[in-house]
Amino acid sequence: MRSPNFGPRRDGAQPGLVVIHYTAMPTAASARDRLCDPAAEVSAHWLISETGEAEALVDEAMRAWHAGAGSWQGRGDVNSRSIGIELANLGDRPFPEPQMKALEVVLAGILRRWSIPPEGVIAHSDLAPERKIDPGPRFDWARLARQGLSVWPRMRAAGAPDAARFAALMETFGYPADMPPDVLLRAFRLRFRPRIEGPLDATDMGLAADLALRFGADGGAWRAS
Repeated sequence: MRSPNFGPRRDGAQPGLVVIHYTAMPTAASARDRLCDPAAEVSAHWLISETGEAEALVDEAMRAWHAGAGSWQGRGDVNSRSIGIELANLGDRPFPEPQMKALEVVLAGILRRWSIPPEGVIAHSDLAPERKIDPGPRFDWARLARQGLSVWPRMRAAGAPDAARFAALMETFGYPADMPPDVLLRAFRLRFRPRIEGPLDATDMGLAADLALRFGADGGAWRAS
């Protein structure tokens, strides 16, 4: 089944990002029905079931309606600049091995076809941290990074916790600017430290510095500090 919910990419944009979602629906079939319903006005390029079936719902050259409002590395209209992958999962359970293996195959193909670097693979919660949490704390980002399909930070010395500096580092990496400090920290930890709670700490600072230096738009927030 193909979704009718798509249009042309705007202003000649080409995919430079891949956005990972979970469906928050009971089954892949129910998610497919919604993603292919014209009245729902939502879609994604790919849907991957719990058992590993990968379905192409929208041609990758077209603009699917999956990201909504948000930005990454200072640029909005993420739909025009990305490919969206929906994983059938309610968000409160692990992602099954067949599903993860299928995701890895789909991701590798997308990155190759569109020359997208690993840092271009992001969470829905990364680009819209005030309103989204998917793919959530159960998703294994480190596994993707080990295969060159995403990124994972290394610890480096970065000084004492400082909310303003942390925000600058995260903005350099790609997170939207002017986020409330608690929202930004929650989004960062959701992806990179999902079991950690409490105030900003030195580990958050060190990991954020590494992300900004190695994968940010220019690394400027780290070098200027």
